[in-house]
Amino acid sequence: MKPIWIVDDDASIRWVLEKALARENLATRSFANAKDALAALDADTPQVLVSDIRMPGDSGLDLLAAVKERHPGLPVIIITAFSDLDSAVAAFQGGAFEYLAKPFDIDKAVELIRRALEESLRETSVDAGPADAPEILGQAAAMQEVFRAIGRLSQSNVTVLITGESGTGKELVARALHKHSPRASQPFIAINTAAIPKDLLESELFGHERGAFTGAQTTRRGRFEQAEGGTLFLDEIGDMPFDLQTRLLRVLSDGHFYRVGGHQPLKANVRVITATHQNLEQRVRDGLFREDLYHRLNVIRLRLPSLRERREDIPILVRHFLVQSARQLGVETKRMSEAALHFLMGLELPGNVRQLENLCNWLTVMAPGQTVEVKDMPPELVRGAPGAGQGSQQDAAGAGSASAASETGYPAGNGSGHAAVPLTVGAGGAAPVSAAPGSATLQALGENGGWIKLLELQAASMLNAGQSEVMDVLGRQFESALIKTALRHTHGRKNDAAIRLGIGRNTITRKIAELGIDGAKDD
Repeated sequence: MKPIWIVDDDASIRWVLEKALARENLATRSFANAKDALAALDADTPQVLVSDIRMPGDSGLDLLAAVKERHPGLPVIIITAFSDLDSAVAAFQGGAFEYLAKPFDIDKAVELIRRALEESLRETSVDAGPADAPEILGQAAAMQEVFRAIGRLSQSNVTVLITGESGTGKELVARALHKHSPRASQPFIAINTAAIPKDLLESELFGHERGAFTGAQTTRRGRFEQAEGGTLFLDEIGDMPFDLQTRLLRVLSDGHFYRVGGHQPLKANVRVITATHQNLEQRVRDGLFREDLYHRLNVIRLRLPSLRERREDIPILVRHFLVQSARQLGVETKRMSEAALHFLMGLELPGNVRQLENLCNWLTVMAPGQTVEVKDMPPELVRGAPGAGQGSQQDAAGAGSASAASETGYPAGNGSGHAAVPLTVGAGGAAPVSAAPGSATLQALGENGGWIKLLELQAASMLNAGQSEVMDVLGRQFESALIKTALRHTHGRKNDAAIRLGIGRNTITRKIAELGIDGAKDD
């Protein structure tokens, strides 16, 4: 992370801020005037810039204008005396993040700088995107058709609708369409419309003005603005709320939109790519999706094959995922025996490529040897395979070990009714690992690095994919899993669940509402 720059001619202000930020383990760099800061910008950039307004030579407003011209996404906090509040207000017109009025409380100043820092890191993650997004793998004829379609669309800005079952790699295809398009040098922004609460989705897409609603302390750019000149990928578009479909249709129709609480129309120069696993035609017939929006999106349709239609690709996909998983965990790459590969190629794998990736992550952590055999597979797969009841696969697992391992769980979920902990969380949601209290599973997980290792693996995967707000996404999934598990243990009684979890009644009530958890009841 880059340092925070402090620009102020008052040495005491610089000293106080430097010491306060050092206590927060935040690096700083100080300047006595705007000229020196501008000169330093030629070779480096800060994560956040804090500047006084009134200084000898160039003012803080001059510095703000110059910084915004070079680095429009850099948060700038203006320090001002009460007599300069009119200037501070004017600074917002120039793009200031917020202002600090002298004399300021140092704790509030640090809190404000931290908010600016979080915004800066979020913007950096969104704008940078993945530096080396993995290529799409596949030799099957069905995938060759997909590759040909991407090639034909490479020089086009046309709207594309990607369809296919969950886990088939729709976002990878969207990234490939962007990478090979004239917009490749501009941002690629992805958002899962089904993963964001309805009341937040509008602000997420279109941004909001300062004061537009409670908690809107600063103006925030939405995904359309972040994707300016590039590509906006709207995943699970079939789940978009009906009223927001109208706003999206308007953007696609005339290229303009308004921030929430805003009155100034903004121009959107964005290529929109959408994806869904649902039957949009049926949703139109059911009155859940606007027919006019459907026709706007369905200019070019690209259907992705399920893994069942491209079984010959399973070996190369498995090798790729095992290498990727081992690299993320810093361990030696495991190998699949011929029998294990043959076994995998005969499975249904309804979660498609995502389920196969989750399985490879699971095997990297849980398989005992470097060569993975059929007996090392999750027992749910072995028992569910054709002929498993009397075949050698079942014998190899062993009755006792199969019983214990059945509680270990598998990324695609086992429906056992045991408590579930998220293994893979992302655009596709959480995939549960099941563990019964006191079972051999917890011991096995501990010996293999435990669910913390799995969490580290998932976080690394999301960060490598360029996903933003990883802490928020994983945190919400973690809290949801804990509360749902506690509610199952207390038969839905939220007061008892709160006591078991060690949190207050108001806290669990608020969390249940925020996370959209069903089945809770008052004691």
